[in-house]
Amino acid sequence: MTIRMENLERLTLAEMQEFVDNSRHVRCAPIDEDGGYEFMERVLKCQQYRRLSKGQKGVVRRFLMKVCGLSRAQVARLIQRWTTTHRIERKPARRTSFRTRYTAADIALLAEVDAAHEDLSGPAVRHLLKREFQVYGNRECERLAGISASHIYNLRNSAAYRKIRVRVAHTQARQVSIGERRRPDPQGQPGYLRVDTVHQGDHDGKPGVHHINAVDTVTQWQVVGCVVTICERHLIPVLEAMIHQFPFRIRGFHCDNGSEFLNRNVVRLLNKLLVEEFTKSRAYRTTDNALVEGKNGAVVRKHIGYGPIGAEHAEAFQKFYTAYLNPYLNFHRPCGFATIQVHPRGRRKRVYRLEDYRTPYEKLTSLEGWRKCLKPGITEQWLEQEALRRSDTQAARRMQKAKLALLVRSRTSQRAGAKP
Repeated sequence: MTIRMENLERLTLAEMQEFVDNSRHVRCAPIDEDGGYEFMERVLKCQQYRRLSKGQKGVVRRFLMKVCGLSRAQVARLIQRWTTTHRIERKPARRTSFRTRYTAADIALLAEVDAAHEDLSGPAVRHLLKREFQVYGNRECERLAGISASHIYNLRNSAAYRKIRVRVAHTQARQVSIGERRRPDPQGQPGYLRVDTVHQGDHDGKPGVHHINAVDTVTQWQVVGCVVTICERHLIPVLEAMIHQFPFRIRGFHCDNGSEFLNRNVVRLLNKLLVEEFTKSRAYRTTDNALVEGKNGAVVRKHIGYGPIGAEHAEAFQKFYTAYLNPYLNFHRPCGFATIQVHPRGRRKRVYRLEDYRTPYEKLTSLEGWRKCLKPGITEQWLEQEALRRSDTQAARRMQKAKLALLVRSRTSQRAGAKP
């Protein structure tokens, strides 16, 4: 709603004070410069500003600040101008023209030097120009010999320079609107995943497999997958199969800023699976995805190693992860769950006590109301049966036997140069 008020200069000081006090939450649109100056002249003249006391002058100043939309310093400066000249007028613009020191020939010479030396830094080019004149006696560089390093960049950005020498800019990072940039906050509930990609490396110019690592934030329930490439054709089916391996409902999905996850296909998959949150790591916050980064080294690299594995073995590794590694990790491999100790000065320290080590299954069952988080079809009895089917060492030996056979088969076929 817009309210127009006229003859404001005829208000009394009491009315001005009341207007200012009662319009604290009212925003006045700024008056244009010429109209505002004329209005201020009328107010100061009608109120006989020079004869007012200090407190009364303050009322007038606050009134002018409110109505004209100016700051305290601006109003004080304009009132000072009125008390001196009885006029408030726009100051004429002062334009200062500087003498051109470097000519078009100098800019062309700078472009030639940049082309010859492959665009060195400003200080380096300044040193070269100075040597050209002082050491080698090149009279063409006389003016450029005294140029500052910063002004070299000014000349490089000039239109005359760009007409002579075209510089190719590097690809700029593109802002992706997918995902909310923040740290996930599970509030002690399972179902908030941290996801990352581990590349196994290339061999003889041929790409290797990619491991997809997903870890629950609270329980450290971990599911590892393997894909040929991280393009959507290979990634989406494996990612969906990985999410189905978690026994509880997935509420959040957190990743770094890689394009393999920040795309519309992953968004459609998460919407299909009714995942509520999609977050991504913040800049310069390495702890946002630190959990899965640690699991990359402690699990994937520790068991699979760093040697290259051909992409043709991705399906075999995916079957191994589903049948052997993932059950071992979640039912038989203990993880450390830190206890946070807060010191008197507010310093937080993570301590790993003996009783803080549990398997992800044990951590899940220790949570309050964990049964309500299970997916339909997953029961407490089924999880307990999976955990007690084999002892921890039996499951580890079974997993190691299958892993050794898989690695030997992949290494042998790679050396032979034949597909499995």
